[in-house]
Amino acid sequence: MSVTSPTLTPARGLVAIVGFLVFVEFASGILQGYYTPIFSDIADHLSISDADVNWFEAAQLIVSALVVPPLARLGDLAGHKSVLLWATAATAIGSWVMAFAPGFTTFLVGVALQGAYVVWLPLEVAIVYRRTAGNPRQHQLTRRSAAILVGALQLSVIVGALTSGALVGSVSMTTLLMLPAIAVTACFVVIWFGIEDVPGTAAGRASLAAMDLRGLALLTAGLGLVMAGLIAIRLQGPGSPLPWLLLLAGAATMVVFVRAELACAEPLVDVRLLASGGQWQVQLCAFLFGMSVLGAQIPLSTFARTDPDAVGYGLGASAAFVSTLVGVYVIFMAVGAFSLPLTSRLFGERGALVVSAVLAGTGYALWLPLHGSTGQALVNMMIIGVGSGALVAALPAVAAAAAPPERTGFATGMTNGIKTVGGAIASAIFAIALSATGSLDAAGEGHAPLSGYLTVWAVCAVSAYAAAVALAFLPRRTAEAGSDVLSAV
Repeated sequence: MSVTSPTLTPARGLVAIVGFLVFVEFASGILQGYYTPIFSDIADHLSISDADVNWFEAAQLIVSALVVPPLARLGDLAGHKSVLLWATAATAIGSWVMAFAPGFTTFLVGVALQGAYVVWLPLEVAIVYRRTAGNPRQHQLTRRSAAILVGALQLSVIVGALTSGALVGSVSMTTLLMLPAIAVTACFVVIWFGIEDVPGTAAGRASLAAMDLRGLALLTAGLGLVMAGLIAIRLQGPGSPLPWLLLLAGAATMVVFVRAELACAEPLVDVRLLASGGQWQVQLCAFLFGMSVLGAQIPLSTFARTDPDAVGYGLGASAAFVSTLVGVYVIFMAVGAFSLPLTSRLFGERGALVVSAVLAGTGYALWLPLHGSTGQALVNMMIIGVGSGALVAALPAVAAAAAPPERTGFATGMTNGIKTVGGAIASAIFAIALSATGSLDAAGEGHAPLSGYLTVWAVCAVSAYAAAVALAFLPRRTAEAGSDVLSAV
């Protein structure tokens, strides 16, 4: 489907296009940083427990994992601007639903719809790549444009966190939640008028009907059954047979999905590539890393906001301090990313990745004994940020280096998709660990037990250490090639 601007001519220069896309990534960063400081306030607004807020993250992450492969593929076939517009429209609708949601279920639907924003960055990079076609510096220009977009994203995460933390006590929750919805709606207008419409290729449009819809349906069913099983554990407890039957059905469906993808000429997920040497280590690391970098955000926020005088644990921090915590974390992620070339010279390319994963695991392990003061929290998050930032920067580059030239886009995209699946599953597990009641929508104070938070930090630490073990098996030549790709950005 082709979408064209009705009255204005889209900007033709690459600088102008990247400028418009920077605005989009700025909105993306706001979405990623805005809600973290105020999750406890959202829980109070919806009259739900802190544990149940984790289901919001789980729902959004699972939708994000499902929409990236088909929407990225549709961008190649039908035109990247068209798909970017539809993804932005879905994100805007979800954001407005969240602003006016009267209760848990409606808010959950809005959060899930908002998950469509994860496809923005891949589509933006593809738009730049298509725009520079024929230029001898195409790859260099695309890498530099991507770096600018990611930089805008990281900066706006801090801006979003600081904004919500500063406003939470002075405006109503509806007004507070309307601000990101307004930003996303403005993005739709920017894309409509500012980005030129380059339709998909004729061959791509002809093959649109040949998309692997069977694979998409099986993947959706498999992940949906797994999430349903985790929700059933939350509702009925581990003694009930229903959750385990759902989890077993989900695992069986994923086996069927793998077999179907192996037999498909143009699969949604190239299973053979993911299982190849150099790929499986990176993708397994992405899954394990996603459990902590994505799954732990809400527990850390709700723990920091919990009043120790009332519950016996927590930091009793304000939303403003959580904003500061997010800002420090993001800054040290940037430190980790920028220091990766130095650590690669000290420990070798593969060793630097292993050290980064160990740092992330150590930061979470420190939460187990050191969680009684804001100073300890800041130190823990600094260590986690340095390790996580290096992995966020390196994993896509290493995945690209381990893939054939015609599949680099798929390999890098899968590191994000698989990381998101890991985060979704971890969020659901953490919701169970933090549950203080037996009902998904129970009202009341709803403070999670301290043992639940200790479980969260232990799982994050173990998963990060396991990622380090997986990276230790990464072929040295793949790590070195990934370092070369990263240094070219």
